[in-house]
Amino acid sequence: MFACRPRDFRTREVRGADRLLSPGRVMAIENEIRRLRFENGEMTQQALAESVGVTRQTIIAIEQNKYAPSLEAAFKIANAFGVPLESVFRWRNG
Repeated sequence: MFACRPRDFRTREVRGADRLLSPGRVMAIENEIRRLRFENGEMTQQALAESVGVTRQTIIAIEQNKYAPSLEAAFKIANAFGVPLESVFRWRNG
């Protein structure tokens, strides 16, 4: 027989679930993605997603601080805008 472990319904079993935030939790990393998109010819979330190689939904979640991007994705986002990483993401103290 196969042993089944109980599913924890408090977490989402998806790729990258370790970077999803539980409801009400505030991320200590802030970003300037929305501002940078509009400063770069009103770049759409879809265009940025295609440039980075992720879905539009992922860009939305990152932009709203609901999802922490991988280090690779963070560098790709900065590269899409032609700016250093620290111009896109910053650590919020406190």
